[in-house]
Amino acid sequence: MNGSRIIAIGHHQPARVLTNEDLANMVDTSDEWIRSRVGIRTRHLAGPDEPVDELAAHAAAKALAAAGVTPADIDLVLVATSTAIDRSPNTAARVAARLGIPEPAAIDVNVVCAGFTHALATADHTVRAGAATRALVIGADKMSEVTDWTDRSTCVLVGDGAGAVVVEASRAAEDAGIGPVLWGSVPEMGHAVRIEGTPPRFAQEGQSVYRWATTRLPALARRACERAGITPEDLAGVVLHQANLRIVEPLAEKIGAVNAVVARDVTESGNTSAASIPMALSKLVERGALSGGDPVLLFGFGGNLSYAGQVVRCP
Repeated sequence: MNGSRIIAIGHHQPARVLTNEDLANMVDTSDEWIRSRVGIRTRHLAGPDEPVDELAAHAAAKALAAAGVTPADIDLVLVATSTAIDRSPNTAARVAARLGIPEPAAIDVNVVCAGFTHALATADHTVRAGAATRALVIGADKMSEVTDWTDRSTCVLVGDGAGAVVVEASRAAEDAGIGPVLWGSVPEMGHAVRIEGTPPRFAQEGQSVYRWATTRLPALARRACERAGITPEDLAGVVLHQANLRIVEPLAEKIGAVNAVVARDVTESGNTSAASIPMALSKLVERGALSGGDPVLLFGFGGNLSYAGQVVRCP
Protein backbone atom coordinates (compact mmCIF):
# COMPACT_ATOMS: atom_id res chain seq x y z
CA MET A 1 0.00 0.00 0.00
CA ASN A 2 1.38 3.36 -1.02
CA GLY A 3 -1.04 5.69 0.71
CA SER A 4 -4.67 6.51 1.22
CA ARG A 5 -7.34 8.53 -0.51
CA ILE A 6 -10.70 10.13 0.14
CA ILE A 7 -13.36 8.28 -1.84
CA ALA A 8 -16.49 10.17 -0.71
CA ILE A 9 -17.68 13.12 1.35
CA GLY A 10 -20.90 14.36 2.95
CA HIS A 11 -22.16 17.05 5.31
CA HIS A 12 -25.12 17.88 7.52
CA GLN A 13 -26.49 21.04 9.11
CA PRO A 14 -29.46 21.47 11.46
CA ALA A 15 -32.63 22.94 9.98
CA ARG A 16 -32.83 26.02 12.21
CA VAL A 17 -31.21 29.11 10.70
CA LEU A 18 -30.25 32.09 12.88
CA THR A 19 -29.79 35.35 10.96
CA ASN A 20 -27.90 38.47 11.94
CA GLU A 21 -31.26 40.21 12.34
CA ASP A 22 -32.30 37.51 14.83
CA LEU A 23 -29.10 38.13 16.80
CA ALA A 24 -29.76 41.88 16.82
CA ASN A 25 -32.92 41.09 18.80
CA MET A 26 -30.90 39.12 21.34
CA VAL A 27 -27.76 41.24 21.94
CA ASP A 28 -26.47 44.72 21.08
CA THR A 29 -25.34 44.10 17.50
CA SER A 30 -26.45 44.58 13.91
CA ASP A 31 -26.23 42.91 10.53
CA GLU A 32 -23.80 45.58 9.31
CA TRP A 33 -21.57 45.20 12.39
CA ILE A 34 -21.35 41.41 12.03
CA ARG A 35 -20.80 41.38 8.27
CA SER A 36 -18.13 44.07 8.38
CA ARG A 37 -16.12 42.30 11.10
CA VAL A 38 -16.48 38.58 10.35
CA GLY A 39 -18.45 38.30 7.10
CA ILE A 40 -21.14 36.02 8.55
CA ARG A 41 -24.76 36.35 7.39
CA THR A 42 -26.39 33.24 8.85
CA ARG A 43 -25.60 30.16 10.91
CA HIS A 44 -27.39 26.86 11.62
CA LEU A 45 -28.17 25.85 15.20
CA ALA A 46 -29.03 22.40 16.56
CA GLY A 47 -31.84 21.93 19.03
CA PRO A 48 -31.58 20.38 22.50
CA ASP A 49 -32.60 17.02 21.03
CA GLU A 50 -29.82 17.08 18.39
CA PRO A 51 -26.56 16.00 20.08
CA VAL A 52 -23.15 16.14 18.41
CA ASP A 53 -23.14 12.43 17.61
CA GLU A 54 -26.44 12.77 15.74
CA LEU A 55 -25.05 15.59 13.60
CA ALA A 56 -21.95 13.47 12.96
CA ALA A 57 -23.97 10.36 12.08
CA HIS A 58 -26.07 12.24 9.51
CA ALA A 59 -22.95 13.52 7.72
CA ALA A 60 -21.29 10.11 7.93
CA ALA A 61 -24.33 8.33 6.49
CA LYS A 62 -24.21 10.63 3.46
CA ALA A 63 -20.50 9.95 2.96
CA LEU A 64 -21.03 6.18 3.21
CA ALA A 65 -23.87 6.34 0.67
CA ALA A 66 -21.75 8.41 -1.71
CA ALA A 67 -18.90 5.92 -1.37
CA GLY A 68 -21.15 2.94 -2.02
CA VAL A 69 -19.89 1.13 1.05
CA THR A 70 -21.72 -0.38 4.00
CA PRO A 71 -21.14 0.21 7.71
CA ALA A 72 -19.56 -3.24 7.88
CA ASP A 73 -16.82 -2.04 5.52
CA ILE A 74 -15.56 0.49 8.09
CA ASP A 75 -12.96 -0.57 10.66
CA LEU A 76 -11.93 2.84 12.04
CA VAL A 77 -14.13 5.75 13.14
CA LEU A 78 -12.43 9.05 14.01
CA VAL A 79 -14.52 11.98 15.20
CA ALA A 80 -12.97 15.41 15.65
CA THR A 81 -15.01 17.35 18.18
CA SER A 82 -14.52 19.59 21.20
CA THR A 83 -18.17 20.04 22.17
CA ALA A 84 -19.21 16.55 23.24
CA ILE A 85 -20.45 17.02 26.80
CA ASP A 86 -20.33 13.35 27.80
CA ARG A 87 -16.98 11.65 28.24
CA SER A 88 -18.06 8.05 27.72
CA PRO A 89 -19.21 6.48 25.48
CA ASN A 90 -17.18 8.76 23.28
CA THR A 91 -18.68 10.41 20.21
CA ALA A 92 -17.03 8.00 17.76
CA ALA A 93 -18.54 4.99 19.55
CA ARG A 94 -21.96 6.62 19.58
CA VAL A 95 -21.72 7.34 15.86
CA ALA A 96 -20.70 3.73 15.21
CA ALA A 97 -23.71 2.53 17.21
CA ARG A 98 -26.09 4.84 15.32
CA LEU A 99 -24.79 3.61 11.97
CA GLY A 100 -24.46 -0.06 12.91
CA ILE A 101 -20.70 -0.26 12.35
CA PRO A 102 -19.52 -3.55 13.91
CA GLU A 103 -16.35 -3.58 16.04
CA PRO A 104 -14.51 -0.51 14.75
CA ALA A 105 -11.69 1.25 16.50
CA ALA A 106 -13.57 4.33 17.73
CA ILE A 107 -11.53 7.40 18.64
CA ASP A 108 -12.36 11.03 19.43
CA VAL A 109 -9.84 13.71 18.47
CA ASN A 110 -10.00 17.05 20.30
CA VAL A 111 -7.88 19.66 18.55
CA VAL A 112 -10.80 22.09 18.33
CA CYS A 113 -10.82 24.00 15.00
CA ALA A 114 -7.89 21.99 13.61
CA GLY A 115 -9.47 18.72 14.67
CA PHE A 116 -10.59 17.46 11.28
CA THR A 117 -7.23 17.87 9.57
CA HIS A 118 -5.53 16.17 12.54
CA ALA A 119 -8.05 13.31 12.34
CA LEU A 120 -7.60 13.00 8.58
CA ALA A 121 -3.83 12.77 9.00
CA THR A 122 -4.29 10.14 11.72
CA ALA A 123 -6.54 8.09 9.43
CA ASP A 124 -4.00 8.39 6.61
CA HIS A 125 -1.17 7.22 8.86
CA THR A 126 -3.25 4.35 10.26
CA VAL A 127 -4.26 3.09 6.82
CA ARG A 128 -0.69 3.43 5.52
CA ALA A 129 0.53 1.35 8.47
CA GLY A 130 -1.98 -1.38 7.69
CA ALA A 131 -3.85 -1.02 10.99
CA ALA A 132 -7.09 -0.12 9.16
CA THR A 133 -8.40 -0.62 5.65
CA ARG A 134 -11.26 1.87 5.48
CA ALA A 135 -11.88 4.77 7.84
CA LEU A 136 -14.73 7.16 8.51
CA VAL A 137 -13.35 10.60 9.46
CA ILE A 138 -15.81 13.15 10.82
CA GLY A 139 -15.62 16.74 12.03
CA ALA A 140 -18.66 17.63 14.14
CA ASP A 141 -19.34 20.39 16.63
CA LYS A 142 -22.32 21.88 18.40
CA MET A 143 -20.84 25.25 19.25
CA SER A 144 -24.23 26.62 20.30
CA GLU A 145 -24.08 24.41 23.39
CA VAL A 146 -20.85 25.99 24.68
CA THR A 147 -21.70 29.59 23.77
CA ASP A 148 -22.81 32.41 26.07
CA TRP A 149 -25.70 33.87 24.08
CA THR A 150 -25.48 37.14 26.01
CA ASP A 151 -21.87 37.74 24.90
CA ARG A 152 -21.98 39.55 21.56
CA SER A 153 -18.25 39.06 20.94
CA THR A 154 -18.67 35.28 20.62
CA CYS A 155 -22.33 34.46 19.98
CA VAL A 156 -22.29 36.13 16.55
CA LEU A 157 -19.54 33.78 15.39
CA VAL A 158 -20.74 30.25 15.96
CA GLY A 159 -22.78 27.59 14.20
CA ASP A 160 -23.40 23.84 14.36
CA GLY A 161 -22.83 21.11 11.81
CA ALA A 162 -20.81 18.13 10.64
CA GLY A 163 -18.82 16.90 7.68
CA ALA A 164 -17.44 13.44 6.96
CA VAL A 165 -15.17 11.61 4.53
CA VAL A 166 -14.51 7.96 3.80
CA VAL A 167 -10.80 7.13 3.54
CA GLU A 168 -9.42 3.92 2.08
CA ALA A 169 -6.06 2.47 1.10
CA SER A 170 -4.62 3.22 -2.31
CA ARG A 171 -2.46 0.51 -3.87
CA ALA A 172 -0.69 2.58 -6.48
CA ALA A 173 1.42 5.65 -5.88
CA GLU A 174 -0.50 7.65 -8.48
CA ASP A 175 -3.77 6.95 -6.64
CA ALA A 176 -2.58 8.35 -3.30
CA GLY A 177 -4.90 11.20 -2.51
CA ILE A 178 -3.88 12.48 0.94
CA GLY A 179 -0.59 14.34 1.10
CA PRO A 180 1.84 14.54 4.03
CA VAL A 181 0.54 16.56 6.95
CA LEU A 182 2.19 19.67 8.32
CA TRP A 183 1.09 20.09 11.91
CA GLY A 184 2.12 21.80 15.12
CA SER A 185 0.97 24.20 17.82
CA VAL A 186 1.87 27.26 19.87
CA PRO A 187 1.30 25.96 23.41
CA GLU A 188 2.21 29.22 25.13
CA MET A 189 -0.72 30.87 23.31
CA GLY A 190 -3.27 28.24 24.27
CA HIS A 191 -5.20 30.88 26.20
CA ALA A 192 -6.14 32.64 22.95
CA VAL A 193 -8.99 30.20 22.22
CA ARG A 194 -10.72 28.36 25.04
CA ILE A 195 -13.69 26.13 25.84
CA GLU A 196 -13.49 25.69 29.57
CA GLY A 197 -15.32 26.03 32.87
CA THR A 198 -18.49 24.51 34.31
CA PRO A 199 -20.61 24.69 32.28
CA PRO A 200 -18.01 24.90 29.46
CA ARG A 201 -18.02 28.20 27.57
CA PHE A 202 -16.28 29.32 24.39
CA ALA A 203 -14.03 32.39 24.69
CA GLN A 204 -11.24 33.81 22.60
CA GLU A 205 -8.82 36.69 22.24
CA GLY A 206 -9.87 37.64 18.75
CA GLN A 207 -7.10 40.08 17.92
CA SER A 208 -4.38 37.66 19.02
CA VAL A 209 -5.82 34.91 16.83
CA TYR A 210 -6.23 37.29 13.89
CA ARG A 211 -2.64 38.55 14.07
CA TRP A 212 -1.20 35.07 14.45
CA ALA A 213 -3.29 33.59 11.62
CA THR A 214 -2.65 36.35 9.10
CA THR A 215 1.10 36.55 9.76
CA ARG A 216 2.17 32.95 10.49
CA LEU A 217 -0.17 30.74 8.51
CA PRO A 218 0.65 31.70 4.88
CA ALA A 219 4.19 30.30 5.19
CA LEU A 220 2.91 27.17 6.94
CA ALA A 221 0.33 26.59 4.22
CA ARG A 222 2.97 26.93 1.53
CA ARG A 223 5.09 24.34 3.37
CA ALA A 224 2.14 21.93 3.31
CA CYS A 225 2.04 22.36 -0.47
CA GLU A 226 5.79 21.71 -0.69
CA ARG A 227 5.35 18.46 1.24
CA ALA A 228 2.77 17.40 -1.33
CA GLY A 229 5.17 18.23 -4.15
CA ILE A 230 3.07 21.00 -5.66
CA THR A 231 3.09 24.80 -5.76
CA PRO A 232 0.22 27.00 -4.54
CA GLU A 233 -0.45 27.89 -8.17
CA ASP A 234 -1.26 24.21 -8.80
CA LEU A 235 -4.12 24.20 -6.29
CA ALA A 236 -7.67 23.92 -7.61
CA GLY A 237 -9.14 24.70 -4.20
CA VAL A 238 -8.28 26.16 -0.80
CA VAL A 239 -10.39 25.16 2.20
CA LEU A 240 -9.22 26.89 5.36
CA HIS A 241 -10.88 26.70 8.75
CA GLN A 242 -13.94 28.90 8.40
CA ALA A 243 -13.25 31.21 11.32
CA ASN A 244 -13.77 34.66 9.87
CA LEU A 245 -14.00 35.93 6.29
CA ARG A 246 -11.44 38.63 7.15
CA ILE A 247 -8.97 35.83 7.94
CA VAL A 248 -9.90 33.41 5.14
CA GLU A 249 -9.70 35.79 2.18
CA PRO A 250 -6.34 37.46 2.97
CA LEU A 251 -4.82 34.09 3.86
CA ALA A 252 -5.80 32.52 0.55
CA GLU A 253 -4.28 35.49 -1.27
CA LYS A 254 -1.04 35.40 0.73
CA ILE A 255 -0.63 31.67 0.11
CA GLY A 256 -0.44 32.43 -3.61
CA ALA A 257 -3.22 30.09 -4.71
CA VAL A 258 -4.14 32.33 -7.64
CA ASN A 259 -6.02 29.66 -9.59
CA ALA A 260 -7.92 28.14 -6.68
CA VAL A 261 -11.56 28.22 -5.66
CA VAL A 262 -11.59 29.53 -2.08
CA ALA A 263 -14.17 28.19 0.37
CA ARG A 264 -16.25 30.96 1.95
CA ASP A 265 -18.82 28.83 3.74
CA VAL A 266 -18.33 30.90 6.91
CA THR A 267 -20.74 33.46 5.42
CA GLU A 268 -23.69 31.07 5.66
CA SER A 269 -22.56 28.63 8.37
CA GLY A 270 -20.50 30.65 10.85
CA ASN A 271 -17.59 29.10 12.74
CA THR A 272 -18.44 25.42 13.17
CA SER A 273 -15.01 24.49 14.59
CA ALA A 274 -13.96 20.96 13.55
CA ALA A 275 -16.91 20.69 11.16
CA SER A 276 -15.97 23.72 9.10
CA ILE A 277 -13.39 22.20 6.71
CA PRO A 278 -15.18 18.97 5.70
CA MET A 279 -18.50 20.81 5.47
CA ALA A 280 -17.07 23.55 3.24
CA LEU A 281 -15.26 20.98 1.06
CA SER A 282 -18.42 18.90 0.72
CA LYS A 283 -20.40 21.91 -0.47
CA LEU A 284 -17.78 22.82 -3.08
CA VAL A 285 -17.84 19.26 -4.42
CA GLU A 286 -21.64 19.08 -4.28
CA ARG A 287 -22.13 22.18 -6.39
CA GLY A 288 -19.47 21.21 -8.92
CA ALA A 289 -16.94 23.91 -8.04
CA LEU A 290 -14.34 21.14 -7.63
CA SER A 291 -13.99 17.91 -9.59
CA GLY A 292 -12.63 14.46 -8.84
CA GLY A 293 -8.84 14.47 -8.64
CA ASP A 294 -8.51 18.21 -8.10
CA PRO A 295 -5.74 19.12 -5.63
CA VAL A 296 -7.13 21.02 -2.64
CA LEU A 297 -5.31 22.47 0.35
CA LEU A 298 -7.05 21.81 3.66
CA PHE A 299 -5.72 23.83 6.58
CA GLY A 300 -7.16 23.89 10.08
CA PHE A 301 -6.09 26.29 12.80
CA GLY A 302 -7.36 27.90 15.98
CA GLY A 303 -8.11 26.17 19.26
CA ASN A 304 -4.97 25.49 21.33
CA LEU A 305 -3.36 27.57 18.55
CA SER A 306 -2.84 24.21 16.90
CA TYR A 307 -2.68 23.81 13.14
CA ALA A 308 -2.65 21.00 10.62
CA GLY A 309 -2.78 21.05 6.85
CA GLN A 310 -2.44 18.72 3.90
CA VAL A 311 -3.15 18.65 0.18
CA VAL A 312 -5.82 16.14 -0.80
CA ARG A 313 -7.34 15.01 -4.08
CA CYS A 314 -11.09 15.52 -4.36
CA PRO A 315 -13.18 12.37 -4.45
